[in-house]
Amino acid sequence: MKSALNDEPAVVLDACALIAFLNDESGADTVAALLHEVPTVEIAAINLLEIAYDAARKTGMTSAARDVMETVRQLPISIRWDIDEDVIEIAARFKTRFRVSLADSIALAVATVRNAPLVTSDHHEFDPIDSAAETRFLWIR
Repeated sequence: MKSALNDEPAVVLDACALIAFLNDESGADTVAALLHEVPTVEIAAINLLEIAYDAARKTGMTSAARDVMETVRQLPISIRWDIDEDVIEIAARFKTRFRVSLADSIALAVATVRNAPLVTSDHHEFDPIDSAAETRFLWIR
């Protein structure tokens, strides 16, 4: 039987979704399934920076950031290094309207431009945006 995940040609991860996967937290199984079943999984570079920072902060070692990058390079995830004008404009709208973090506004904008759901567990930050139907979400928990 075909999984509902196969219906999505692309998804965009936010930092908390990939952190859950990397740390084998609740929702990691959902992210793992996405990595195996969805043709295109993306993350914005700024969200990858959040993950690298989180690892360095928790371990007290800046080399942990390099380790995270190496791990992510081994996964079927495309890193979005570019931020074009459309992403900037949409991110500014999300940041202004919903007062989300800069990194979250970029993740939202990339998902919107790609017409892909944003994969997250961050209900605190994104529930108001989900309620406003401004973009699509795929909740991992």
